[in-house]
Amino acid sequence: MPEVGTRDGLTAAEVARRVADGRVNTQTQPSSRSLGDILRENIFTLFNGILTACFVAVLLLGDLRDGFFFGIVVVNALIGIVQEYRAKRVLDRAALLAAPHSRVRRDGQAVTVALEDVVIDDLLVLRPGDQIPADAVVVESTGLSLDESMLTGESDPVFKDEDALLLSGSHVVTGTGLALVTAVGADSYASRLTSEIRKHSLVRSELREATNRILVYLSWVLGPLILVTLVGRVLTYGGFSEVFVDDRWRRALLDAVAAVVGMIPEGLVLLTSLAFGVAAIQLASRKVLVQELAAVEVLARVDVLCLDKTGTLTTGELDLHGIEPLCAPAGEELAEIALAAFGSDEAGNATSGILGSTFRSDRFHVSRRIPFSSATKYSALTMTVDGEESSWVLGAPERVLEAHPEQLARATELAASGLRTLALARAIDPLPAEVHTPLAGTRVEPAELVLLAETLRPEARDTLGYFREQAVRVVVMSGDNPVTVAAIARELQLEGEAVDASTLHTDEQLADALETASVLGRVSPDQKRAAVRLLQERGRTVAMTGDGVNDAMAVKDADLGIAMGTGTAATKAVSRVVLLDDRFDRLPDVLASGRRVIANVERVSNIFLAKTTYGILLALVSAVVLWPFPFLPRQLTLVSTLAIGIPSFFLALAPNKRIYTPGVLGRILRYSVPTGLIAGVTAIVAYAPLYHSVPLHEARSVTTVALFCVSLWILCVLTRPLTGARWLLLAAVAAAFVLVCVIPFTASFFEMHVALDAALAWGVLVGAAGAVGVELFYRFAKRRGLVFDRL
Repeated sequence: MPEVGTRDGLTAAEVARRVADGRVNTQTQPSSRSLGDILRENIFTLFNGILTACFVAVLLLGDLRDGFFFGIVVVNALIGIVQEYRAKRVLDRAALLAAPHSRVRRDGQAVTVALEDVVIDDLLVLRPGDQIPADAVVVESTGLSLDESMLTGESDPVFKDEDALLLSGSHVVTGTGLALVTAVGADSYASRLTSEIRKHSLVRSELREATNRILVYLSWVLGPLILVTLVGRVLTYGGFSEVFVDDRWRRALLDAVAAVVGMIPEGLVLLTSLAFGVAAIQLASRKVLVQELAAVEVLARVDVLCLDKTGTLTTGELDLHGIEPLCAPAGEELAEIALAAFGSDEAGNATSGILGSTFRSDRFHVSRRIPFSSATKYSALTMTVDGEESSWVLGAPERVLEAHPEQLARATELAASGLRTLALARAIDPLPAEVHTPLAGTRVEPAELVLLAETLRPEARDTLGYFREQAVRVVVMSGDNPVTVAAIARELQLEGEAVDASTLHTDEQLADALETASVLGRVSPDQKRAAVRLLQERGRTVAMTGDGVNDAMAVKDADLGIAMGTGTAATKAVSRVVLLDDRFDRLPDVLASGRRVIANVERVSNIFLAKTTYGILLALVSAVVLWPFPFLPRQLTLVSTLAIGIPSFFLALAPNKRIYTPGVLGRILRYSVPTGLIAGVTAIVAYAPLYHSVPLHEARSVTTVALFCVSLWILCVLTRPLTGARWLLLAAVAAAFVLVCVIPFTASFFEMHVALDAALAWGVLVGAAGAVGVELFYRFAKRRGLVFDRL
């Protein structure tokens, strides 16, 4: 037993001793991901590692103009870090503003302290609305009941007697009391529950997986290719005996870097991150916080959306829908005075508040109250009106009207319509002597049915209709009665069966229910998590909304976790998207943003992977035939920037409403590999006759012109339909390339040595022939259905 022996609480000296011993309520639960996690996930990637190695090689050469490509690495990492750190700060600030305080009794006085300043053996002073800061045991209870739904999923308040255990994270609903703290900090129930939640995992992104798979494939071939390239470079520049003469090793290494850079789609990850980042910024303006960039894409792939009822489809608030008398008209006045008496309880629950705002009277005097208990399902009082004493009971119809089947049937009928129904009855026998004694055996006389209705969110019907149109299945999982939840679902035109999940005892039963049911009532937190897993095992992409600690593991396990802004810190920390203003109707904006991103990134990926294809082809051919590589690294960067990077920036942000279809990587490869081969052959044909007939720097310049021509047409195909803005984009890119070639400074920087001669004409002609080849292939692929119409 703790060393506290009085109701005066700890002394200042005892508090100081516990603080010195570390027995304080320090919370280790993060409100968001750590800065270290964000930095690690955005910096230490395979993509960054490959290009960093190339940049180090450029540093050895001493000419930073050929390291221009490394800026992509820096910008790409910064976009991800800034966006995700921004999300972290918003969540941390929200958590700080919402940090609760506790009242404790010390030195005989009730004082308010921060949650982390509560120590072991503190005596908590509990009132309605207070949050339990640490595990405790009840020392004194006056009608004390707690809401433990954030921890257990049980929506009904739980009555707490002396010696009852209080769990950290729960809230006082009714009554007052004192409780002795028994566990603080990491030893508390809520902290132990969230220990697994805090293990961060990346959201599954098909775009990111496709990009990473491409880089993995490249990593398999890069080793042999680099080896072949280096051997080819050495042999090209005189063999191992002569390569180190003069600066031949520099030229060989420069060729090798150019070949490797040509094989890496350096702007693809940047454009993907940029598209995600812009979408995240746009969503933030609508009070939707994206914690991880790739989460924007995931909702575009979601085909099952799991929702809670309270706070999502409804506002979580109750309104008085009406009163249905069950007694003679002469007794209605006294019954309404009784309702006013129930509503006058300052320590009452939400129902008391509704009654108090509707029924008022100054004729009664309450001499005794029995607070509501989730175990007994009723509250009661004894009052005196005009000198006459009477006792009244208000509670669940199945408890209050148990001996009155006709009235109970009527109450059940009303509950099936979606109304929350309470029964008011006058007690004929004396009320139970004990506070939480069941009502059975006490005779009552039915008086009225009190009808309460949850307020539906006005936007819920349209939002659910939108998801229905987008082929997204909606499943409502609630801890409430399935009959009530089903009635609300019907009002929102949500089709499917309603199932009582408390009757489902195995995964097989739950899986069968998920096949046909759209409403699950009495769902436990473990069942929510199991439902997510079972849906995923059937190949479904699942989004899960939640707000309490009990939802956190299901939110984390889902493909896309969505937390409410008023939810617990643990749930928001593991979610990917946070609805800061709790507006469920924000989700269509997220869906539209995700579909725009995934469709546009698929489009621009074709351009980048075509570059990878021709880069590999050029590296192999030049190594085999012992040619100096046809380009300098900066020349490849010039083509990539003008014909790929800059246009892709605009294309990635363009409107796009195409519905997601699986198989992104396959479609990209079916288009990009053939067009990349066409571009590679174009460059080889342009370079081959010039290699011996003109200086090397001129041959490389002309080959760059040919490659730009065919790359521009690859871009032209993928920007269709060619609106005025897109024609302007193509014209601007072509004009920029021409200016680079004619302005002395830029021509010198990029080593573009061209003149109006036969060599240039040859390069333009070959480039035009390559463009025709791309056009013919695109038309063939479109007829065969190998590519989407990229609108």
